[in-house]
Amino acid sequence: MIFNSYVFIFAFLPIVILGFYGLGRYSHHLAMLWLAAASLFFYGWWDARFVGLLLGSIVFNYGAGYLIGHSLTHSNRRAKLLLITSIIANLSLLGYFKYANFFVDNLNSLTGSAITMAKVFLPLGISFFTFTQLAFLVDTYQGKVKEYNFVHYTLFVTYFPHLIAGPVLHHKEMMPQFGKPDTCRVQWEHIAVGLTIFVLGLAKKVLLADSLGEYATPIFNAVQAGGQPMLFEAWFGALSYSLQLYFDFSGYSDMAIGLSLMFNVRLPINFNSPYKSLSIIEFWRCWHITLSRFLRDYLYIPLGGSRDGKIRRYVNLMITMLLGGLWHGAGWTFVIWGGLHGVYLVINHGWRGLKQRMDWQEGGRLARFGAGLLTFLAVVVGWVFFRADNFTVATEMLSGMVGLNGCSFAKQHGELSAFWQAMQGFGAQFNGTFTLANLGSSGIIKLLIIGLFIVFKMPNIQQIMANYAPTLNMETVLKKPSNFAWQPSLVDAVIIVLIAYFVLINLNKQSTFLYFQF
Repeated sequence: MIFNSYVFIFAFLPIVILGFYGLGRYSHHLAMLWLAAASLFFYGWWDARFVGLLLGSIVFNYGAGYLIGHSLTHSNRRAKLLLITSIIANLSLLGYFKYANFFVDNLNSLTGSAITMAKVFLPLGISFFTFTQLAFLVDTYQGKVKEYNFVHYTLFVTYFPHLIAGPVLHHKEMMPQFGKPDTCRVQWEHIAVGLTIFVLGLAKKVLLADSLGEYATPIFNAVQAGGQPMLFEAWFGALSYSLQLYFDFSGYSDMAIGLSLMFNVRLPINFNSPYKSLSIIEFWRCWHITLSRFLRDYLYIPLGGSRDGKIRRYVNLMITMLLGGLWHGAGWTFVIWGGLHGVYLVINHGWRGLKQRMDWQEGGRLARFGAGLLTFLAVVVGWVFFRADNFTVATEMLSGMVGLNGCSFAKQHGELSAFWQAMQGFGAQFNGTFTLANLGSSGIIKLLIIGLFIVFKMPNIQQIMANYAPTLNMETVLKKPSNFAWQPSLVDAVIIVLIAYFVLINLNKQSTFLYFQF
């Protein structure tokens, strides 16, 4: 079951909402139990075999957290041992399901051995529910966890709006909300705002991300099959995927926020217009914010952060980003992507340090434009490795992007001018923009223009809905409200209904979210 499906929108969601608020009139505990059971059903819809794995993980980590918390008053040494043991158990489980095949394949390749291993299928959302519970265990050890309600903990882990692809939650963010009696009382404003955000996020996925994927996928598949993309084709493929991933994942995050608000629960913000960033440092403060927070709090800072000098700081950055890349997938292209962003961050921090030492002032509008363009291009190059099936595909795409495979223009009619004839001498062809895939260039150009305009010129959904504070800690992330602020007016209602109509008539071409594979 996926958010962009008829069964979810017209069956699962209405039934869960009605049951939650219906039971909430009589018992807060039963309402929360209903929501937890519904979340387990939602997970089991994908593959019932892994529900037992999820429940086993919940029971183990709840018990470990309970023992850690109650050991702090008697023996910090025992609590630390319990923490280390439980972390190892969680990472071992994640490592087996996510990296066992990757490890065996690479071992065979390096040693020439022929070790065989049955295909290990990746349970959906295992990275997210493992990270969520690791954060719970560490927070417990640090004395931040005060509540040990098993139903609330189960709901904290399985809560269906975030279970499959995040955001990565903190125990202290969710438990107080689950414990409030008013949480299971109908608040029509929350339902209206949540439904609006859900529709807008769904539109990102169905109308933009899926449409962009129809161009990005054939190009990358053609290169995987041995093709060599020319200049425009390579850039169209890279930009299409960059925007597809943006609208796909940010759309999912918006839908999660909207769905959760319908249950009077606010999730943390996960995206804040990352492509508008003027540096890679800023980009990682705006892209997948909750994962960046997790990597900072539970990996970068424990490694030493920036406390032990610049060199150690840069080493810690590289380790964090390499492991962050590996978290996204069991493949060397993900490791390269993480390492590339580690290098970006090292350069960015070094540049900031140089500017500070030289007392250079911030540039004007042109300098800001250049910084934003450079940041975006660096991110796009990284996404090529992120999307490519292997290193060869990535290098072929990058070769095409710098023109090493030549350039193909739209078909020319009549006799070529002297200029176009001269262009042929430099490798230009006139057999259509696309040489590898049977795609029309006019459609992708229009779609890219629309996508880039929305990304760079329009406010994000959280800015549009800022007057209703749909997420946690909005004031620390969003600097200013939008001029397009949503209001409960007839005009805005008509706009949302029209968007919902166009989304629903296009749900016949359903696709899963890109981050489901991580």
